[in-house]
Amino acid sequence: MTTDKQWQTLNEEGFRLDQQGAYDRAEQLFREALEIVEAFGPKDTRVAMVLNNLANLCHNQGKLDEAEQHYQRALDIRREQYGPDHPFVAQSLNNMASLYRELGRLDEAETFLQKVLAIAEAIVGPDHWRVTNCLNNLAAVYMAQARYEEASSLFDRSLTIRTRFFGPDHHSVATTLCGQAEVAVAQGKDAEAAPIFQRALDIRQHKLGVDHPAVALLIEKYAPLLHRADRQDEALALEAKAREIRIKHKHVDAVGDH
Repeated sequence: MTTDKQWQTLNEEGFRLDQQGAYDRAEQLFREALEIVEAFGPKDTRVAMVLNNLANLCHNQGKLDEAEQHYQRALDIRREQYGPDHPFVAQSLNNMASLYRELGRLDEAETFLQKVLAIAEAIVGPDHWRVTNCLNNLAAVYMAQARYEEASSLFDRSLTIRTRFFGPDHHSVATTLCGQAEVAVAQGKDAEAAPIFQRALDIRQHKLGVDHPAVALLIEKYAPLLHRADRQDEALALEAKAREIRIKHKHVDAVGDH
C-alpha cells in the first residue's frame, strides 16, 4: 500500500469508528495517519485534514486543551493554503467556535460563527443544509448568553432546512430538535420541551442504534426534565439505559486498546 493510500485508509477508518463511538481505537488510527502525513510537510493540507478529525475526537472526549491545539493548527494551515474565505477555513472556524463555547469564550465563539455563516451563505446560499451546523452552533452561543429568542429562531431555521433536505427522521434533524428542547427548558417550558426531546430520542435510536453514545447524551439531557415532571419510572429507566451505553462503549474502547 502506498503511503498516500495508507493515511487515507487510516483516516477514513478512524472517522468511521469515531462516528460509532469507538473513540480510543479511532484516536489511535488518527494518530497513525497524522504521523504519515507529517512527512508531507507541516503546512500540507492533508495534515490539516487529519488534525481536524483528531481535534473533533479529542473535543468529544473532553480533551479540550489538546483539541484547541489541533483545531488551531489546522486553521492556520488552511488559512495559509486556501485563503480566508474557503469552506475548509469555515469548517475549522466552526469547530473552534464550538470549543470556545464550551470554554466560556463566548464573544470569540460568536465572532467566529458570524464569519462562518457569512462564508457559507456566500458559497451555497442562506437555505442550504451546509449552513445548518453553523446555525446550531451560533444558537448554542446565544443560549449560553441567555439570548433565548435569537437561539430559538436559529434552531427553527436549521430545522426547516434540515427537514427539507434530509426528511423529518434524519439524525441531523434530531440534533436540531435537541437544541430546540434545550432552549425551551432554559425558558422554563418543560411541557413544550418534553415531546421535542422524545422525538429526537426516537430518531437517534432508530437511525444511530439504541446503544450509540449520542443516544446516551440525549438521555442525560432529557431525564432531569422527566424527574421534574414526576415521571420517575421513565426517567430511571432511561438513566439506566444511558449508564449501560456508557459502560458498553468504555468496554469496547478498552478492548480496542489491546
